[in-house]
Parts: sequence; C-alpha cells; structure tokens
Amino acid sequence: MACAGCGTGVDGKPSGCKSNGGCSTGGCNRLNVFDWLSNIPLGDSLAPFDIVEVSFNNGSRKDFFRNVTKQLFDKGEMVTVEGVSGFDVGTVSLTGELVKLQMKKRRAEDTPEVKKILRRSTNDDLQRMNDNKAREKEALIKSRALARNLGLEMKLAEVEIQADGRKATFFYTADDRVDFRELIKVYASEFRAKVEMRQIGARQEAGKVGGIGSCGRELCCSTWLSDFKSVNTTAARYQNLSINQAKLSGQCGRLKCCLNYELDTYLDALKDFPEDADNIETAGGVAHLQKRDIFKSLMWYSYEGSNKQYPLTISRAKEIRLLNKQGVKPDDLKPVEVVTAKPKEADLGYADVVGQISLKSLEKTAQKRKQKDKDKQKQQRGEQKPQSQGQPKNDQPKGGQKPDNRQQQPERRSRQENRPQQQQRQPGQGGQPKQGREQQPRPEQQARPDQGPREPREPREPRQQGPKQPAQGQGPKQDKRPPRHHHKKPGQQSKNNNPEKGA
Repeated sequence: MACAGCGTGVDGKPSGCKSNGGCSTGGCNRLNVFDWLSNIPLGDSLAPFDIVEVSFNNGSRKDFFRNVTKQLFDKGEMVTVEGVSGFDVGTVSLTGELVKLQMKKRRAEDTPEVKKILRRSTNDDLQRMNDNKAREKEALIKSRALARNLGLEMKLAEVEIQADGRKATFFYTADDRVDFRELIKVYASEFRAKVEMRQIGARQEAGKVGGIGSCGRELCCSTWLSDFKSVNTTAARYQNLSINQAKLSGQCGRLKCCLNYELDTYLDALKDFPEDADNIETAGGVAHLQKRDIFKSLMWYSYEGSNKQYPLTISRAKEIRLLNKQGVKPDDLKPVEVVTAKPKEADLGYADVVGQISLKSLEKTAQKRKQKDKDKQKQQRGEQKPQSQGQPKNDQPKGGQKPDNRQQQPERRSRQENRPQQQQRQPGQGGQPKQGREQQPRPEQQARPDQGPREPREPREPRQQGPKQPAQGQGPKQDKRPPRHHHKKPGQQSKNNNPEKGA
C-alpha cells in the first residue's frame, strides 16, 4: 500500500506528499510529530511563529527554515528552501508554537543565519527532484565500488542528492578513523557534484534502513527516536533479564534501546532493597544473593554448592544482615513459602460445561422428527400408488354427484367378455399369476375330464399357433400390451367363464 500523496511504496520515488499529515505507510510519516497546539487560537496581538520545521528524504533528516514568504503552510505541503549553492525540496513537518520547543530540544538558536523558505514547490521543482532522487541507488552502488578499490575500511549506508543535483551527501559507518581525502576527489569527478561525507553510528544506520523489531512493531529508530543513548548490560541486570546477547541485541547489532525505557522505574523500586545484603551468614553457611523480585518484594538466596534457592522478605534480609554485623549467625533463613498456583479467577457469570451437557433430549427430538418424516413419505406413497397402478374409472365426479351405474354396466360387460381370453394364456407369457386367483383350480376345470389341449380350428389357427407351439430355442411370444387390472372381489367370477351356462 502506497501513500496517496508521495507515492512511497510504488516505485520508491517520493513525488511530494500532498496529503495532510503525511502517509501512514512508514514513508513520509517517519519521525512524525503531533502538533497538539495547532487547534489553540492565538491572540490578536500575537503573530504565528515564522520558523517552520522541514523534513527531507522521507523524514530521515529535519531542519528549521524561516518563512519569509508570509504564506501559511500546512503540514504535509512541499516547499522549496535554500540549499548549498542551490535549492532543495522538503516536506513541512511542523508549524506554529511547537517549533519553539523542538528548537530548544535540539539546541537550535533563532538567529538571522537561519535559512529561508523560497516558495511553495512548483511542478518543475518536483520533477527535477524526482530525477535526481532516481540517481541515488545507482550512486550508492558506484560509491561502494570506488571505496573498495581504494581499500578503505568503511561502509556506505545511504547517498542523498540535493533536489537540484548540485550536492551529494554520503552517510557511512566505520570503526576507526578513515582518511577519505582521495575518495572525495574521485566522488566529485564521478558524480559532478559537491561531496559531503557524514559519519553515523550503527543505530542511525538501522534507522535509515528500517525494519520490524522483535516486538512486532516498526523500529523505534526509524519512526520516532531521534537521540540515541548508550545502553549497557547493567540495565539488563537491574531488570533481572538473562544476559543473552542474541535476545538483547537489535538489528543494528547493539543492545536494544528499549532496555532504557523502564530502567528508571526499576531503579525506583530497588531503593527499598538493602544494598549490602549480597552475602549473609547463617549457621548452615554463607548464602549468596541470586536475584531481586521487585514485584513480590522478595530476595532469593542460595548456599554454596547447592542449586536450591530460598526466598526471603526484605525485612528478614535486613534483620539477618544486622545480626551478622553484631557477630550473630541465625540458625535458619526462615524462607517464605511461595505459592505457584494460579490466582483464583473472578466469577464472570459463565463456566466451562464442556462434556457436562446431556444430548439425549436432542437425540430424542431428532428421532421423532425422522419418524414423522418417514410417516409422511409412506402416506404420500400410499396416495400415489392406487392412482398409478390402475385407478378405476368409475370415480365420483366433481361436485359430489353419484355416478350412474346403468351407463357403466355395458362397459363392465365388455371387459368381462375379454377377460377369459387373457386368462387362457400360457404361464410364461405374462407376469406371475396372482395369489389366490390362479393357484387354486376352478370348479369348472376340475369337472371337465377332457382338459387336455384341443386341436385348433381352422379359423383360429393363426391365433393359437404362436402361443401353443413355440419354436425351439425361443421363448413363448409375449404380449407387449400391459395387462389390464380389474379390481374384483375375491371369488368373483365372470358370467362367461362357465361354458355350460353360456351354452
């Protein structure tokens, strides 16, 4: 994500931040200062402070300039200021009365020699600045190669070229003093600009490079920290931190600056602890101080040749030390019992009931729902089955009127006449016979002695030739028409089934 004003993060070329307050991506918002006096109106007789703080190179360098144009500049605007034999372009970072406090902090004096603001930056100024800023990366690579050829023990961290291209500042780090008189001549002829060599420390170098610290936030030296104080291992000892160089060192290779942040608080808390109680004597031997716990107000001691530690209160340690001065050795240290159990948590109105809730009631309701669904499906199937499997046509018509049975009697007679011909088929032709209808022989068939196959008559020969005598290797001819199903009561017979009655 890039700044909407300066474009930092897209191509690495700041084009002049136009957003009020700078960007929030770490580009032009580095080393930002909040003006908490900006909303306080001044008196009529008071004029606004005419010195403005201007930042350069994405906030890595700041300087003060006098506003002689009588124009009101807001924070984040690009202005053209005086430079070395030319002009430079920077961003307004602070205005108003708060600039006085910043000048006092940096020990900058309000003298007539303060450089001036020339004008609000124009498009030509911004275009020229962008062209010269694009040369910085290439200049850094060339400058490192030239310094290596001369055999100088130095490390170039950054190259800053002025907006008009007439001056180039080289920031470097070195352990010893470096004689770069010959190097300046080479740089001046190579880059055709006035050369300035500025030595910085490892912390300033890390601030210019930037990065993320072990705390997960952006480095303090690249965001807000401008003055660097020395940090030693004594600060870690006061805070009872393990002397681990890998954990206590920052990205610059030095001890972390944040070790000094809470050091004053620890020093105030350690005032209650006795200073001459590092070694105390008892009847069991000499006990040595291992650590001080300022949160629990305890002092931990251990005997020589033993790893066991005994916690003592501050009053007990002072008492034993006073007895030792009198030549008395107590029999026991009388350590305090330290409870390592977790503190009782406050009742917040809820409890962990995982595994205590019975789900049987939920299972029963789920089973009931499944059973109801099954019953509904069965009912729906039962309603659809008689409609699809041959519903009789003599249903009652709409309107509740009863059908006329006299009109339907001829249709029933015609169906019953066709029924004997369909029932005389071979068993293999149709579906399986229904139970209770064709398994039991009819009385007329039992009474006839001549039940054997009859010889077909001449007119009926083509009709009975296929079903009576099928060819070998082929099954009987099946009737493709679906059989008609008539809903008859068990035991009901048609009138024409009995040949004797028909005769």
